[in-house]
Amino acid sequence: MAELKDRLQSDLTAAMKSRDDVRTRTLRSVLTAISTEEASGQSARELGDEDVLRVLTREAKKRREAAEAFEEGGRTDQAAAERAEGDVLADYLPEQLGDEELRGLVSAVITETGAEGPKAMGQVMKQVTPRVAGRAEGSRVAAEVKRQLTA
Repeated sequence: MAELKDRLQSDLTAAMKSRDDVRTRTLRSVLTAISTEEASGQSARELGDEDVLRVLTREAKKRREAAEAFEEGGRTDQAAAERAEGDVLADYLPEQLGDEELRGLVSAVITETGAEGPKAMGQVMKQVTPRVAGRAEGSRVAAEVKRQLTA
């Protein structure tokens, strides 16, 4: 069912065999986050690829934010470690949308929905978010939607 989860598990085994500490640590952490997500909620369930992708995106964002915080605090060694883990996670995420692609997607949704003004932001975001599906950070999407609705 979850091909992405199976890939993560087999890659973890390969990383352990090759003694790749960064990849091993990162994949263990992500698989733990996936297991936690599966166990939480009303009923335990196995996550599908879309849900696993959501967890991966969230974990990558955590690494990015942690790296920035460590960098600001002058802890460049820790920031580099967080970035290295983020690079490992990037291998499992879909290719990110470029600015031009994101602009076009948001513009198309605004045209389809007939949305006008900042009050329509929620309506547009509701339509854009599934189409983006892990290919652009939510804050980046929101900024573009806001920009186009206020222009």
